[in-house]
Amino acid sequence: MDTTSTPVRAADAEVSAVLTALLADLRPAAERHGQLYGRLWEELGRASAGGKRFRGRLVVELHDTLGGTRRPAAAQVGAAVELLHVGFLVHDDLIDHDTMRRGEPNLAARMAALARAAGADERGAQELAEGAAVLAGDLAMSLAHRLVATVDVPGAVHARLQQLLWETVFVSVAGELADVAAGLGLEEVSLTDALRIAAEKTALYSFQAPMRAGAILAEAPAELRAEIEAVGLALGKAFQLVDDLLGVFAPESVTGKSALSDLREGKATTLVLHARTLPVWSRIGADVGRADLDEGTAAVMRRELARSAAPDRVARQAREELRAVARLLDGSSLLAPAAGVVGSARDAVARGLDDALGHVRAAAD
Repeated sequence: MDTTSTPVRAADAEVSAVLTALLADLRPAAERHGQLYGRLWEELGRASAGGKRFRGRLVVELHDTLGGTRRPAAAQVGAAVELLHVGFLVHDDLIDHDTMRRGEPNLAARMAALARAAGADERGAQELAEGAAVLAGDLAMSLAHRLVATVDVPGAVHARLQQLLWETVFVSVAGELADVAAGLGLEEVSLTDALRIAAEKTALYSFQAPMRAGAILAEAPAELRAEIEAVGLALGKAFQLVDDLLGVFAPESVTGKSALSDLREGKATTLVLHARTLPVWSRIGADVGRADLDEGTAAVMRRELARSAAPDRVARQAREELRAVARLLDGSSLLAPAAGVVGSARDAVARGLDDALGHVRAAAD
């Protein structure tokens, strides 16, 4: 989702300005509740400062390309979507026991270090870290609701945005819970289930919700909003399929998070589900889901996986979702005004797929 065009830089700057002002304005109030709360607020600000901002940018870009006239409102809703993303990431790292995010210690890890510096033992440090991550994620999502609640738009538009935000949280939680249960082996998961979980956990809040929000703010007709929702679903599925590959094969320097996490957690990703049906599973299956998995063993697993048909099957699924986006664009006159924004998003996901397959090839060598 990277680009350097002037309109995109302006959209990024406007979304970032809303986030920065909100967190800065509330930090003194947090500090009045104690030094520790002030530090938690600081770490939330740090977590909110990184990332590509493409979700917030999609809100502004769709609003603009559909003829919207509420640019400040679009930036505010874009900031809300970004805060929702931050909340999900903080909670997701906690659920996955990850300590890295965007190439540096994440919020939980920083709060654990703070506790150790104050004299806590390891158990106490982890308890503070876990509690802080839960609370910070809650704060981020509450701030997202606050931004949407206070956006200056007509009543009907406001009601649609509120409903969209509720649906996004509601469905994303369902996807996250299903993902955790599948990783623990509590539920049998098929490839169809995995794509449904990806749609619930990732597609909705990463693509469907921001694109729908932009269309709502521009007061696009219901038929167009429905078509944008379909495009967002296909883009989100492709994005998650690419992430399934990157999560195993890309180094931490590329993804900014642990390259062991998916294998250690035994996540029932599409990559793993394909591998289970192939001969490679007899060589790696016993190590998938091992909490003590080391990098040496993981490197062997990656090589075995890379030499199997599993990555290519995932890539084929991702390409099919991207072709679905192209078909939707080609078959709809309503989507024509949004073709540029949607096409850019599709191209960015396609580039991500190419990068992921490069890492697969490197692991196979």
